Amino acid sequence: MSDTTGSSGSTDLTVLTDFSSRITLETRGHVLLMGLRRAEKRNAFDLAMLRGLAEAFTRYDDDPELRCALLFGHGEHFTAGLDLAEVGPAVAGGEPLFPAGAVDPLGLFGRVRRKPLVVALQGWCLTIGIELALAADIRVAARDTRFGQIEIKRGIFPFGGATLRLPQVAGWGDAMRYLLTGDTFDAAEALRIGLVQELTEPGEQLARALAIAETVARQAPLAVQATLRSARVAVEHGAPVALDSMLAEVRAIMASDDAREGLMSFLERREARFTGR
Repeated sequence: MSDTTGSSGSTDLTVLTDFSSRITLETRGHVLLMGLRRAEKRNAFDLAMLRGLAEAFTRYDDDPELRCALLFGHGEHFTAGLDLAEVGPAVAGGEPLFPAGAVDPLGLFGRVRRKPLVVALQGWCLTIGIELALAADIRVAARDTRFGQIEIKRGIFPFGGATLRLPQVAGWGDAMRYLLTGDTFDAAEALRIGLVQELTEPGEQLARALAIAETVARQAPLAVQATLRSARVAVEHGAPVALDSMLAEVRAIMASDDAREGLMSFLERREARFTGR
């Protein structure tokens, strides 16, 4: 990533394309990297960035060759949150934040992402930054990351999923501790309450998140997506609902080429080569 500097680290990835004025897309094998590129504004989300990210998520979801995605921020910060001067009036006026038919990066309305997402966090991670992390599946942060769900200090409240997901992740008390005060907290506290799964030294978070994403991408795609579906149903609708479809799904996957490859790789004592079929 030629323009990734400072605490976001660097890799030898080749830029595929600039998907929009605010988002970069890069690939390594079956992994797609989506970069927030507005470093001069601490990657604050304006409407162009919101819509560009939704389009990037949609491209990821629609491409059968892409098996895992990694979201990160170019520059020193993941994101300073929403650019309220532009986004605020749009929300108040009922303007849609994401294109019709696109995947919602926050996973709240309309089309929902089907494939796994890892995030790498550094610097400031405020408001929608936390909500994007909560909507992801695995979260890695540099030890110097600072977090804040500070909408309450601006006279509004979080509307990107924090009120729904942070109590699930952190428990009621720890969630309310930060949602109702708007206080900022450090990466050690984010790890304690379950907001992130791993901490790294500053500058190493992107490489670590990429390693996790590559590990996910090596697994059987059908099984990975079924795992996500089952877990989401259990969280959103309860274990009995998830159980209703579990055996039918696993039987269908057992008939796949990948399941046969998984068995052969076990018998032959080698790493499996999954195709997604």
